[in-house]
Amino acid sequence: MSECRHFLVSGRVQGVFFRASARARAVELGLTGWVANRPDGRVEGLACGPPAALDDFQAWLWEGPEAARVTGVECGPAPDATAPPEFTIR
Repeated sequence: MSECRHFLVSGRVQGVFFRASARARAVELGLTGWVANRPDGRVEGLACGPPAALDDFQAWLWEGPEAARVTGVECGPAPDATAPPEFTIR
């Protein structure tokens, strides 16, 4: 069983390799999707895969790379999303 989740991460998450680290972690977990910087300073993304792997990824979002300072993670189901073939940085 596979699902997709949309996420928004707040804090010091741009300019600290958050997107590259998120992609690496997602690939490690076998997830597909995308991650992108938003103009408001947050990082946004979509992750698709098995629920247990998505739970692990969501927990990782609270940590991020060493230089990041995460203050909030909003994550919810994206039932209408189509799972992309790989995990990309936008």
